Amino acid sequence: MIVDSATHLSIVIPVLNEAESLPELVGRIREALKAEPYAWEVLFIDDGSTDDTGAVLSRLHAEDPRVRAIRFRRNYGKSAALALAFQEARGERVVTMDGDLQDEPNEVPRMLARIEEGWDLVSGWKRVRNDPWTKTMPSKMFNAVTSLMSGIKLHDFNCGLKAYRSEVTQSLDVYGELHRYLPVLAHFDGFRVTELPVLHHARQHGRSKFGAARFINGFLDLLTVLFVTSSRRSPMHVFGRVALSFMIAGFAMLAWVMGPWLLGAPVRVRPLLLFGVGMEIAALQFISLGLLGELVARQRSSEEYVVRERIG
Repeated sequence: MIVDSATHLSIVIPVLNEAESLPELVGRIREALKAEPYAWEVLFIDDGSTDDTGAVLSRLHAEDPRVRAIRFRRNYGKSAALALAFQEARGERVVTMDGDLQDEPNEVPRMLARIEEGWDLVSGWKRVRNDPWTKTMPSKMFNAVTSLMSGIKLHDFNCGLKAYRSEVTQSLDVYGELHRYLPVLAHFDGFRVTELPVLHHARQHGRSKFGAARFINGFLDLLTVLFVTSSRRSPMHVFGRVALSFMIAGFAMLAWVMGPWLLGAPVRVRPLLLFGVGMEIAALQFISLGLLGELVARQRSSEEYVVRERIG
């Protein structure tokens, strides 16, 4: 790897109420990277913690200036934390991991080695996962559906341990709950994506932020990703195809009903007539949505985050 006086590696860690885990996590990272020749930093994003996370982060920065932190005033979610971290990271390579000690820092050099082989994003694969079945079984279903619908063959889309070139993190538009689909977004942006089996530990402190609502949100987010990636060039291409389908179907129904009228038969209000009219109205609605989408696609907006404190 190239040794540079500038920061070569940024390890980005969103945290929420993980005060007990942080000292050990920083110690593990320092131990894992002590033999590496490049400069590195650890950037924590405190996503509105209500425990002693802020005080612990201040102490860790005082002990080692390579540890930095940004604290949100309230909870914005993991996507917001990653979006800000990607903007603030100083490294040429960026590694994300969770702050609950379940990700193994010793995997970082292996993942960076894959980046140096020419990959742009290396996603961790928790082949042996130390979580209860209530998390592992739904996660397998989630990964299978995502892989099928996105066309990207990964086993673990939502693994927190990932390595990126900085070009990838600077180009990703992360909002809502799209942090689960960063490999999908990167793939559709033309970056090379692969995966690497990584060690996974059982949770030692605190409790999981996992909830059943994540799967409903995850499915809706998948639809969002598929729509955004397919309509990025032109929303009208997506809405226009739907409008054309409705228009053709409506025209066929109306032609069937109006045919006898052209031959002199009286026109009666039939369900098929109403369906045909409804199809044509729906087609106009989708065309309108396509035009509005074209306007929105030409505007870039970013959510404002209220930062409580910067440490380092």
